[in-house]
Amino acid sequence: MENVMKKVGKASSFLTKYIGIIIICFSVIAFFWRDGFAWTTNYTSIFLGVAMFGMGLTIKMDDFKRVFSRPKEIVIGFVAQYTIMPVVAWGLCQLMHLPTDLALGVILVGCCPGGTASNVITYIAGGDVALSVGMTITSTLAAPLMTPLLVYLLAGAWVEVSFLAMVISVVKVVLIPVLLGILINWIFGKQIQKISEILPLISVVSIVMIISGIVSVNAEKILSCGLLVLGVVALHNLCGMGIGLGAAKLLHIEYDKATAIAIEVGMQNSGLAISLATANFAANPLATLPGAIFSVWHNISGSLFAGIRRGGTGTKEACLEVTE
Repeated sequence: MENVMKKVGKASSFLTKYIGIIIICFSVIAFFWRDGFAWTTNYTSIFLGVAMFGMGLTIKMDDFKRVFSRPKEIVIGFVAQYTIMPVVAWGLCQLMHLPTDLALGVILVGCCPGGTASNVITYIAGGDVALSVGMTITSTLAAPLMTPLLVYLLAGAWVEVSFLAMVISVVKVVLIPVLLGILINWIFGKQIQKISEILPLISVVSIVMIISGIVSVNAEKILSCGLLVLGVVALHNLCGMGIGLGAAKLLHIEYDKATAIAIEVGMQNSGLAISLATANFAANPLATLPGAIFSVWHNISGSLFAGIRRGGTGTKEACLEVTE
């Protein structure tokens, strides 16, 4: 049994490290074999809830102690997360004159909290992993208020946004699963520790299923507007990382911490954007597309950015435990 767990743990680490490539492979398969993945769109919220539960299982009480022990960087990351990405998203929609569905999808992505994959990318980059985890926890727990509020303010020019409905959606698919995972980890910490290496696998499988389903049901639309969405998504992501890094440098934040902030700001919980688009904007089916493409793109760009930062001067060895 122990050998099986080790093998599963190694597989989980491999899949987590190369999630960008895996998402691309499954997206291609889903594009050509649409019937094989279309069914997953009926369970988008469930898959995301499972992914968030998996994240919650990896959060320990010590992680909260780290958050409160470094309030300056956490606050900077939080403010950057919920200002840079939403404003850049809105600006790109205006600049590119995006149609309603796509504009809504881009704004949804911009208003979501940081993605859990940012923790792994930060580790690869040699950044401050504990800070990355702290920022992800903070922005995720604030998402039930911040995400609906920002979408309401920024997307109101395109569509009617129900603030309360979005709050309920985020609470159901993010807050409750995360808090439940934290509670179970607190009660059964020793047992959870034994399977900690395979926990990221839960999130990987869930996110891959969500994106594959979106690709399968939007295959024709991807052919017609995929390049436009990819261009906007790439600019959104790169602006987030670039501005986040620039802000950190202006505030004289250390190299490894600046790396963590840049990655956290640029990498979004695009799975949540897809889930919210599906649950709250059924009349705008293409609103799910930016989130799906962002999921693929930010893992690729994040890995490239990590390679650049790790090769830079002043990089510290990230020897802290990685939490997915």
